[in-house]
Amino acid sequence: MSTSQKQALPLAGFRVIDYSHFLAGPYVGRCLAALGAEVIKVERPGTGDAGRQHAWFVGDHSGYFLQQNMGKKGLSVNTKDPRGRALMKKLVDSADVFVENYRPGALDKLGLGYAELAETNPGLVYCSISAYGHTGPDSHRAGFGLIAEAKSGIMQMVGNPGEAPPLLRISLGDMYTGIHAVAAINAALLGRVKSGRGQHIDMALYDTLVSMHEYAVQCYTLSNGQEVPVQTGHDMPNSTLYGVFRAQDGDLVIAAQVDDAWKRFAALVEKNGGPAGFGGDTRLHASAGRNAHRAEILEVVKPWVAAQPVAQVLKMLDGIDVPAAKVQRIDEVLADPQIRARGMVVEQDHPVLGKIRLPNLPFRMSGCDTSITQVAPELGEHNAEIAASLGFDAAQIADMQADGVLYSKQGDKS
Repeated sequence: MSTSQKQALPLAGFRVIDYSHFLAGPYVGRCLAALGAEVIKVERPGTGDAGRQHAWFVGDHSGYFLQQNMGKKGLSVNTKDPRGRALMKKLVDSADVFVENYRPGALDKLGLGYAELAETNPGLVYCSISAYGHTGPDSHRAGFGLIAEAKSGIMQMVGNPGEAPPLLRISLGDMYTGIHAVAAINAALLGRVKSGRGQHIDMALYDTLVSMHEYAVQCYTLSNGQEVPVQTGHDMPNSTLYGVFRAQDGDLVIAAQVDDAWKRFAALVEKNGGPAGFGGDTRLHASAGRNAHRAEILEVVKPWVAAQPVAQVLKMLDGIDVPAAKVQRIDEVLADPQIRARGMVVEQDHPVLGKIRLPNLPFRMSGCDTSITQVAPELGEHNAEIAASLGFDAAQIADMQADGVLYSKQGDKS
């Protein structure tokens, strides 16, 4: 599509208040910014979002914060001061969306709960993210993604039998809940077109991870409680052959669990040093037979893979159209031509750090570019601009800045 045919970003013209911290909420705001919304990051005076203190650091800048808050404007306001509360009230009344991820009830005490804000802004789409949600016996409990991952049954299925499960090393609960929140917010905005009203979206990390079970829940319920998925290590007993294998110089995954793919794979193994008759063994030509003889199959496949370099195995499997991939380190991921071709690393010009590279979002649209080039804001960077947009004059803004009602660590740049 030519430049002249480019469309506006789909959420252009919508204002989002990001009153969240750490990860799940800020990720929602980042996604909405990428889709074109004006996202205003509201932070406490002094320290701001706790994510600013989270590694990895370059100087005193947190890469964690830079990644999840790119594309936003920064406001730091003292809501304990009547002028700060008035500014915040005007800001929310001007907004389409409000995102928060505090413990249920915490923002009610500050006059920022959904019921109170919706009285003067009935069209507001208010999204809450918490560990357990706003109802139920555990709704009052604090929690992080790690807690939800443990509670959800996902962690219990990961790792080797008899060993404590490993940490997942990615924030699955936060990120997956975040993108569900993005979907719900957009649905609520669409629904508002007909109803004229917004609504409260109540997202729980625990709920979201339980919803991810594509197999375990139905396995248990449909077997009347007889089947409880457990740790299986490096492959899936009910999906042979599908797993992780160690080669001479690294690890790779092979997905030959579909009947036709298995037949091609088994014939290849036999032709290239495997046991005679392996490819023609009709016991293994259907899924049930492969699962029944899984141990026998692994006794052949594991040493066959281990005897060769990763690249050689991948070349052979690519040649017969059996899905496989190297288990890549992060440096290999960033150098991957596919990732580069898809623009999955975004480069930004930071006023202090210079050129920085961060993960892009996976949104790809024919009519517009969703890559964010605007860096995450310094604390309170856009105070004056935002206050002016709400009708405060220069003298009022100057007074609030002088009194610390509008706080800017680096000095207001608006």
